[in-house]
Amino acid sequence: MDGRPSTLAVFTQWTEERYGPETALRFRSPDGGWQTRTYGELGAQVRAVGRALLGLGVAAGERVAVVAETRPQWTYTHFGVLAAGAVLVPVYPTAGEEELAWVLSDSAAVVVVCDDARQAARVEALRARLPVLRAVVLMDELPAPLLPRDPALESVLESALLARAAAVTPAADASIVYTSGTTGLPKGCRLTHGNLGAIQDATLPLIKGGPGDSTYLYLPLAHMLAQLIQITTLLEGGELCYFGGRIEDVLAELSEVAPTHLPSVPRLFEKLHAVVLSLAEAREGGRERFEAAVRVGVMAADGRLPDELREEYEEAEKSLYALVRGAFGGRLKWALTGGAPMAPATLDFLRACGITVYEGYGMTESGGVISLNHPQAVRHGTVGRPIAGCEVRIAQDGEVLARGPMVFPGYHANEAATAEALDPEGWLHTGDLGELDADGYLRITGRKKELIITSAGKNLTPTEVEFAVQRSRYVSRAVLIGDRRPYPVALITLDAEEITAWAGREGLDPGPDPATHPAVRALIDTAVAEANAAVSRPARIRAFHVLAEDFTIAAGTLTPTLKLRRAAVAQRYAREIEGLYGG
Repeated sequence: MDGRPSTLAVFTQWTEERYGPETALRFRSPDGGWQTRTYGELGAQVRAVGRALLGLGVAAGERVAVVAETRPQWTYTHFGVLAAGAVLVPVYPTAGEEELAWVLSDSAAVVVVCDDARQAARVEALRARLPVLRAVVLMDELPAPLLPRDPALESVLESALLARAAAVTPAADASIVYTSGTTGLPKGCRLTHGNLGAIQDATLPLIKGGPGDSTYLYLPLAHMLAQLIQITTLLEGGELCYFGGRIEDVLAELSEVAPTHLPSVPRLFEKLHAVVLSLAEAREGGRERFEAAVRVGVMAADGRLPDELREEYEEAEKSLYALVRGAFGGRLKWALTGGAPMAPATLDFLRACGITVYEGYGMTESGGVISLNHPQAVRHGTVGRPIAGCEVRIAQDGEVLARGPMVFPGYHANEAATAEALDPEGWLHTGDLGELDADGYLRITGRKKELIITSAGKNLTPTEVEFAVQRSRYVSRAVLIGDRRPYPVALITLDAEEITAWAGREGLDPGPDPATHPAVRALIDTAVAEANAAVSRPARIRAFHVLAEDFTIAAGTLTPTLKLRRAAVAQRYAREIEGLYGG
């Protein structure tokens, strides 16, 4: 493979020339089976989208927004927008009305491509607030001719499209990605073709794939990680396999499609770990045998399995390891995750079973990647070393700073925010706190703005305590409270599936509100006690409240990328918090 395309505007031209008859996409058909599209068919669909956008009058540099779930049409639209010389504005389909209106108006989108009639109606209802919006188009209809069939016109549009794509330079904006901020309205990160090209240059040599490989994608394509995975998979000539649209079916589909590569959030792996452990606990002595199998598997993964444990390892291979690999389809070469640290016990479980999960770190402002664990350099408990071309240093206050060609040029129409994020020397202030070890591996320790300072003047990093509590599989989320308070307390939500399974094993009926059941309370008592034993004395939780509901996007307590909105949580549960302080 000689290099990469000069810009993403000519991306599918480049891939079609190299991999034309190979399978590019796999997706669910209406009858429940699987359909495929070749690289040649992908290129044809992208050109059809590009011609349609030109027919709608979209000019070079104008913004086209996409409000849709992850599916092949998203990919056609993505590259069709770029081929037309326009700028992509991805929008989470779960965005509320105010966020949707803000992103479309702030970006000055002239066309909005929607997943279905429901999303289109939402956009149409906002027309009065979107003065530059010219058209709202259904995604399924976009590749079809929007004008009467006219071969001469199509030929003119095709020529114009090729000229547009060729004229795009690496310095041109490719997308404006709005960060799903935990406070306030999201900011639009301008990412150039050069920014995204720098990410590919740095990461392609690290985690390799190619024809015959298959990447299973269920993450939202509105998110930067999913977009990068999409680009990398197709750039290498692999197959991009889309989930069927139901998150409940992901594990079943993994065993069916047998991917070689899996980008995911940590929660998927942690849930599988919890399910397997629950099955083991259903048998007498099962937990002890499970934990012994994990210990032996980790020894083998580290190359230090003693001969006397070889037979035990081979037995665990039949009874556990092979079954877990089979749950992923049996071909998985690597899994990639980011956004939140994975529980160490889950990492050990997967390693024991022969599945390596590489944790990475980045933000939209850095093109999605700053550092990455990979087959040639991995250190568990870190987010890897900085990728090639990316400098990382730790500021005096502990903030992680990054600089390089992947760092964005600034926020759209927001000079003040740009000046706050980028200093005059080009260093991106990530807002994350971290440490670099002697070998250059980066560890993220918390968020700078989330530091808690108690009334006694103690500085606490909430995520350290929260993740310690969340190691319990019975806990979904933990939120530490304590800023300007005498001591830290916590709000805790339950993992409903795990509580139900546990209650069944124990022969208990936790009732309609498990949060109030004494036995459930005892479980959470144990989780908090174990977390307190792992953190410093000032950070220990003095009191906690178990909520009857989990945090959700719909309630406004989570962002579309499932990050916690701390201010919204504090406001929604103010009464419960005051109760913990005796108010």
